[in-house]
Amino acid sequence: MKRKIIEIDEQKCTGCGMCIPDCPEGALQIIDGKARLISDLFCDGLGACVGACPEGAMKVVEREAQPYDEEIVMQNIVKAGPNTIKAHLKHLKEHGEMNLFEQAVEYLVKNGIKVPRLKEQESADNQGEKMACGCPGSNIRSVEREESSQTPVNSRSELRQWPVQLHLINPNAQYFDKADILLAADCTPFAYANFHQRFIKDKIAITLCPKLDNSSQDYIDKLSSVFERHDIKSVTVVRMEVPCCGGIVKIAEEAIRASGKQILMKEYTIGIEGDIL
Repeated sequence: MKRKIIEIDEQKCTGCGMCIPDCPEGALQIIDGKARLISDLFCDGLGACVGACPEGAMKVVEREAQPYDEEIVMQNIVKAGPNTIKAHLKHLKEHGEMNLFEQAVEYLVKNGIKVPRLKEQESADNQGEKMACGCPGSNIRSVEREESSQTPVNSRSELRQWPVQLHLINPNAQYFDKADILLAADCTPFAYANFHQRFIKDKIAITLCPKLDNSSQDYIDKLSSVFERHDIKSVTVVRMEVPCCGGIVKIAEEAIRASGKQILMKEYTIGIEGDIL
C-alpha cells in the first residue's frame, strides 16, 4: 500500500514558519531554524502546508508504506538533535500514543541518549479543557448568541439530489451533467444559518470531512472520475476556518488536476461564529 507524506528540502527551508498553520495534524514544527516533520505517524499527506511555503521547500512524495516502526522513526529523529527528539516525544504524548512514546523512550535509553523532560500539558483555559490532540479545530469553545426577536420562517430545502456524502455518490449519476458542484465540509451547514439559499441552491451538493474520513486519495479519485465523465460548469468549495479543514481545498484542486480539465473553482470559508470570512 502506498502512502503520501510531506518531504522538506532543508537547504531551501528558511524557517519562516508559514507552513505551520496549514499543517492539519500539528506534525510540523520550527526547530533549530528549520521546518521539521516531527512525526511521520500524524502526517496525512494532503499537502495543505505545501502551498504555504514561499521557498518551494516542501512537496508530497509517495512511497510504499510499511507498518509503522517507532525504532526506525527514532533513528531519523535523533539525527535532528535533542530539540527534535523532545518535540517528537511531546507529540506522541499529546496524541495519547503512550505505547509508541514508551518505545521511543526505550530506544533512547538503549542507545545511551538522554531522555528530555517534558513540560506538563497545558492547563484548562477559561473556555474549557484543551483537547489532548492540540488541534485548533478540536478546542472547546462556546459561541454566545443574542436571543432573536424575528419570527421563524419555514424555508424549503434546496437539495436537488441524494446521496450527498462523497463516499456514497455514484460518479455516473446523470445529475452531474452540466452541473455546478458544491463541495462542502461536514460542519459548514451547521455553522452558516442560510446555507441552503446561499450555497446549495442550483447546485449538486457533496459533503465530506478531510480530517475524520481518512480517505483523501479515495476522494480525489472519485471526484476526478466525476469531473472526467461529465461537463462540470464550476466547483464551489465551502470549508470551516479551522486549519484541518484546509484539506478539502487540496482534494478539490488535485481532483481537477487529475481530470485534465479546466474547471472554475471558488472557495468560501465559514467562521465558527457563522459568518463568511
